Order: sequence, then C-alpha cells, then structure tokens
Amino acid sequence: DAQGFAELLWSRTDAIQGIPAERWSLDALYAEDPDAPGKMTTRFGGFIDQVDRFDAEFFGISPREAASMDPQQRLMLQVSWEALEDAGHAGPELAGSRTGVYLGVSNNDYGRALFAHRELIDAYFSTGNAYSVVAGRLSYFLGLQGPAVVVDTACSSSLVALHQACAALRAGECDMALSGAVNLILTPEMNINFSRARMMAPDGRCKTFDAAADGYVRGEGCAVLVLRRLSDALAQGDRVLAVVRGSALNQDGRSGGLTAPNGPAQEAVLRAALASARVPARAIGYVEAHGTGTPLGDPIEVGALGAVLGEGRSAAQPLPVGSVKTNIGHLEAAAGMAGVIKVVLAMQRREIPPHLHFHTGSPHIAWDRLALTVPTQVMPWAPI
Repeated sequence: DAQGFAELLWSRTDAIQGIPAERWSLDALYAEDPDAPGKMTTRFGGFIDQVDRFDAEFFGISPREAASMDPQQRLMLQVSWEALEDAGHAGPELAGSRTGVYLGVSNNDYGRALFAHRELIDAYFSTGNAYSVVAGRLSYFLGLQGPAVVVDTACSSSLVALHQACAALRAGECDMALSGAVNLILTPEMNINFSRARMMAPDGRCKTFDAAADGYVRGEGCAVLVLRRLSDALAQGDRVLAVVRGSALNQDGRSGGLTAPNGPAQEAVLRAALASARVPARAIGYVEAHGTGTPLGDPIEVGALGAVLGEGRSAAQPLPVGSVKTNIGHLEAAAGMAGVIKVVLAMQRREIPPHLHFHTGSPHIAWDRLALTVPTQVMPWAPI
C-alpha cells in the first residue's frame, strides 16, 4: 500500500531480488554472453510475492474462470478495490455511475504460456487474457458506465492512461476515473529478448544517471489512482492528495533508432506540459524522471530536462531529479504510475526520498552546464 511504498523509499530499500525459482528454472536459461541463443544475461528482478493467490469468490468469479485469467487482471481488481476503499468510494454506490477506467497494460506472459498448452485453453481464455478486458472486467464488476480504455504505449502506458483520464474528466465524459497500470513477469521470453538487445544490467541494478549505467532491471507492480475534478472533490469533502495541473503527450518521431529517444521531442512535450498546467519552469521543485539507467537514454532525458526546466535557475539552487527505478526496477507499463505515486508521497511529506546507486555522474551528461542535482539523501521539499 502507499504507506509500505513510502517506507521502502525513505528507508533507501533496494527491492530487487533473484528471480524466484517458481517463475522459471534460471540455471537452464542464464548465460553471460548476450548472443547466446535462448539465454538471458540477468538473474534479477523486482517481483511481487504470491501473484498466483486470488480471492475469486469476493469478485464473483468461479475457480475455473479464475484459472484462465491473467493474474494481471486479478491484481488490477484487487488494487482498484483497495484504492476505492482508501478514497472512500468503494461499494455499490458506484454502480451505474459515469466512472471511467483508464489502464496501462503491455505484457501478456500468461496468455503466451497458455498458448503453449492448447489443452488448457477453455471458454474463458479470450476474456481472461485480452488487454481490453483488464478494464472491461473492472467496469463490469463495479457496474461502471463510463469509458473503459486500455492503453499500450510501452513504457509510457500508465502516464498516457492518466493523461487520457484527466482529459475525459475535463471534457465531462466521466465524473470519476480509475487510472492505473499493471505489469507481471511470468515467463522468460521477454528477458531473453531484452538481453539480446543489450538492455539488461548484468548486476540487476538501475544505476540511473551514473557513469556505471549499463541497462535496467525489470520489475513488477500494480498501481491505481482515483481521480475527480477538483471542484467535485472539494464539494463532496473528498480527501485530496494531489492535483494534476496539466499534462502533454507526443512521440519521438524520427530519431537515432526505433527505440532511441529524441531530445528535441522531449523538450517539446515538457514545454507543452508546463503550458497546459500554466506553471513556469522555475516553479518546478522536483522531477521524477523516466531514468531507466541506460547510457543512451539517461543523457538525452537529462539534457531535455536541463534545457527546459533549468531556464532561469541558478546553479546555487539546482533542480532535484530522481528515479524510482533505482528502488524497484523498471515496471514497464506501470513505471510512470509508480513515479507519480512517489511524487505524491514526497509532496505529502515535503521531503524527496533518496535516489539509489548514484556515485559518479555519467560523463555523457553536462552536469556543469545544467542546474540539476541527484538527491542521494533525503532532501527537504519546501513549497515554492
């Protein structure tokens, strides 16, 4: 929950562990050579315990149907219910309401595993493994009649879902929205793929912004936000944790490669987000970066942040920049939502938690020309 996540962040906890034996036999699949066919170069990840456990009866689902459901669907049902309870809106009051569901999902390990065993495919397979049903089942269970949308834009999926949910609320398409994402690592194929692409850090650590950055480690997670228009939340006495002032969306377009980031495009979307929020660059007190820990992506992102948010900022008061991936790894579709929740917790505490695994700044980042700093200790965050 949020409190447990805060304790993890402020205690400088690195939640990465060895790949659990119940996921797959690592010894048969590991190799140091990234060119070894069918092998992975990592032994690590950020894993959720007991993802096979599910209270099917609570959600009105038979054990037989539950067996064909992607655990990502099960986890989303659980965490969404917990989020609504925390917001004071759980239960039958939402049935028939104009509540939207906007989720980020980009992985389907469970369905791929079932495909390998055709004898296990039953009548519930399609609904149990379709991306669309991750949102649709939540709307069905709660009786929600707002939009139900699943977004797959890879690592930005959860932030795009949040952007769409906020736009729908502002446009009056819904009166409340659940925005979240989920990512589970249940089979080894993508680890093998990312290893062949040289994306994985051999030591299983996201060394974001550091000279030793050599890739990332994959992580699991599920997170859900309950969103309302601020005027409605205040009128009904809701507990308001944070306000989304604005957001923006674009694409890299043509860059150095299909998966390579584009600095000018990142600068453009940052300026658009500031304009949407009607906030000057100098008012930003902290940035939770994408920050995967790759030698190519980190310098491009930091360069864009410095160019836009460093304007008018003195070197004596640099902008803190961090990444939650140093604690829990890269949650892929859910990565952005983990970062948003970290920022909300930091705002509540008026403290920025420490960024891990940073010792020597990347030589590919012009630290002397950018008014940026990496908070390696707990840092006070006073309102501007």
